[in-house]
Amino acid sequence: MRVRALQLHDWRCWRSVRWMPAPGINCIVGGNGSGKTSLLEALHLLSHGRSFRSGGTTALVRQGAARFSVYAEIEHDTGLRRSALQRDLDGTWQARLDGAAATRLTDVLGSLAVVCFEPGSQGLIAAGPEGRRRFLDWGLFHVEQGFLLAWQQYRRALLQRNALLQRGGDSAEFSSWEIRMAEQAVRVDALRRTYLQRLQEPLRRHLGVWLPELGVASLRYQRGWAENEDLAAVLRMQRARDQQTGYTRAGPQRADWSLEFELARDRHQLSRGQTKLAALAALLAQFDLHRSLCGETSLLLLDDLASELDAAHYAAVLDFVRRCDAQVLLTSTAAQCEGLPQASVFHVEQAAQDAVEGWGDC
Repeated sequence: MRVRALQLHDWRCWRSVRWMPAPGINCIVGGNGSGKTSLLEALHLLSHGRSFRSGGTTALVRQGAARFSVYAEIEHDTGLRRSALQRDLDGTWQARLDGAAATRLTDVLGSLAVVCFEPGSQGLIAAGPEGRRRFLDWGLFHVEQGFLLAWQQYRRALLQRNALLQRGGDSAEFSSWEIRMAEQAVRVDALRRTYLQRLQEPLRRHLGVWLPELGVASLRYQRGWAENEDLAAVLRMQRARDQQTGYTRAGPQRADWSLEFELARDRHQLSRGQTKLAALAALLAQFDLHRSLCGETSLLLLDDLASELDAAHYAAVLDFVRRCDAQVLLTSTAAQCEGLPQASVFHVEQAAQDAVEGWGDC
């Protein structure tokens, strides 16, 4: 897949812009605060439903504007998709897909697959489990049709049980929701395990390039409740304690995974640089796995790569970029682009600022 056109309206510092990236490698060049990262961030939003930067969704609206809109034309092997998201300052979202209102945000998110390495990506290894679950579930969302439905049904049952914990309910009510949770939890857990098993080979291959000094790596998965135990039984036993805390403490919403190396069993043994490289390896492994499972590449975004990696590892990533046969967008300086002579260069200071409609042609 590739993005044929990206159109922004009142997004971050951009009043309006329409950009048509090249099919291969694209270097986005500009000074600090010129809007380079914002272009990547908009594509990330269309794929993940959120920004990769902090500040909340309202910070995405250009100062003085009432709303932002992001629109993209995406070429697949099967044809062209047109997706758009718009958000007002009051929090109202609108989504469109192929010219019509989308009833579900996931319909829009499913039209574009984006793998992104940016300064906050080291949190995939160093931070808490939420980001690792998101990484895992985003990959499943794009390759396993049954995952989203199983996860949504589990979440609905989980919310009902949490409501009972807070307002009270009889044993029959609790049991009804706990049985539903257990049924869907088994499906979610099985899909997550299979995905991680598939991820292990490309991940080991990339870690062999980026962190060979740590030895062979393995993935460890924790499903969120005790192995070989039925979740419904676990929830029944924990019901009294869960009522004290007001939320459910066991289930796939508590799952996690971790990397273990022969010579570094704990993530806290990794240096800051090694943590970044481990995160990069995980994301590139997901990029490779998406291609093998879906038959087409995801979009690869690399933000401020030179400041995150030393010269040797930066050169190694550029070598991967040259060989990956995919659409790649990376923020850079003009001098750094010299290492990619085949790349198309987009100068954000020179970008046309003519007004365009917020919804584009969608």
